[in-house]
Amino acid sequence: MTGANLDLLGALLMGLAASSHCFAMCGGVSAALSMAIPAHHQRFTPRLAYLLCYNAGRIASYVLAGALAGGLLASLAELGQSRHALVGLQLVAALMMMAVGLYLAGWWQGVLAIERLGARLWPLIRPLANRCLPLRTPLAALPFGMVWGWLPCGMVYSMLTWSAAAGSAGQGALVMLSFGIGTLPTLFALGGLADRLRYWLALRSLRLGSAILLILFGLHALWVGIRLL
Repeated sequence: MTGANLDLLGALLMGLAASSHCFAMCGGVSAALSMAIPAHHQRFTPRLAYLLCYNAGRIASYVLAGALAGGLLASLAELGQSRHALVGLQLVAALMMMAVGLYLAGWWQGVLAIERLGARLWPLIRPLANRCLPLRTPLAALPFGMVWGWLPCGMVYSMLTWSAAAGSAGQGALVMLSFGIGTLPTLFALGGLADRLRYWLALRSLRLGSAILLILFGLHALWVGIRLL
């Protein structure tokens, strides 16, 4: 398996592991989305259309952010005619993945400090989401999801570091797309299976297994980065 494929697999795993964190972070979004859907669209099929559009918008924001981060860092590395900055960022990304693993295992909460820093920007973005309401049609949930995709989240910030180190805009976008697909259990939680999924995702054995896999991915990426120095 190539390094690029490992990046995508690690991003998908990160998204799956982060789903339990999404319940805590996106609870307010879930409530706002539910209240914003018109009463005559509350049946399962039309409701699913709203949820699909919302999550498509959310993941589109992740992909855009990944493309910008990956493209910007790749351009800076080319201008400097040096790969040392990119390799250094890959090392940081590996450490961030390990930090997320430690957080999911309950062994270290450092990722939350990054989340608190991002929270300072959210009051500037939230009014844009309010302009999308009410959601009269499923397509109206698309821009709503795109705005909420910028919700301050330590998991997202960690993956943006990973996408920035991917080496190109395209690869950075793919990293964030893989992460976004991994977070899709949140879609089903919003769709009425929240209690069952919350229990499944909160299982200690599942969280610990995911955490250990992320730490191992991070260690492998750290070793690859050190060899490139």
